[in-house]
Amino acid sequence: MATSGTTTFESSFSIDEVIEEAYERIGQQPMSGQEMKSARRSLNIMFQEWANRGLHYWEVKNNSITLVNGQSVYTMFRSTNDGTSSATAVYGVDDILEMSYRNSSSVDFPLTKINRSQYQSLSNKTDTGTPTQYFVQRFIDRVTVTLYLTPGSTEAGNFINYYYVSRIQDAGAYTNESDVPYRFVPCMVSGLAFYLSQKFAPQRTQEMKLLYEDELQRALQEDGSSSSSYISPKVYYPSV
Repeated sequence: MATSGTTTFESSFSIDEVIEEAYERIGQQPMSGQEMKSARRSLNIMFQEWANRGLHYWEVKNNSITLVNGQSVYTMFRSTNDGTSSATAVYGVDDILEMSYRNSSSVDFPLTKINRSQYQSLSNKTDTGTPTQYFVQRFIDRVTVTLYLTPGSTEAGNFINYYYVSRIQDAGAYTNESDVPYRFVPCMVSGLAFYLSQKFAPQRTQEMKLLYEDELQRALQEDGSSSSSYISPKVYYPSV
């Protein structure tokens, strides 16, 4: 028996098909433009809620910042609609995971992430030199990174290389594809069905919620990449 020979289903699964499938699961058909718009709005809200579910590895990206003499604070933007025209600006940033100082020889030196209290306890925040620590602040419209030490003239022109979590892209036009990997297509559809049931089929909300949470949990467990783990027993020496 012949098979299709393709594995492109998720890339051809458009937003309007996601909406149609979700409506069918609650026993309805989207009959008006308002119902389509309502479903797309719910889908965007669900994508935002996923940000509270933990790290989504397909949204982890890498970038570099060029260091400026005397500048300790660097800004990334959460949205692409902030009006900023800078060619070096980074958009869609939700959080910073890790950073390294990269010198002119492309050698990386890991930086330590500190919290607000640790940064506040630093006695002289204007000291210049090679950065060794960084402090992240997450605001409504932007994420800022404050370096310590402040880059000096020797460090200017070198880089901070970092990994960051990007926001899931909006649904946008109905003909768009969703910004999720194929593993999350089932829970995306069941999640949208759950959201729509709250508005159009409340008698099925509990049922839809159970299906959604079950499929989302499986997708989250599968997400990420495996790595080797090593467990060493702790040795205790009896006192003499």
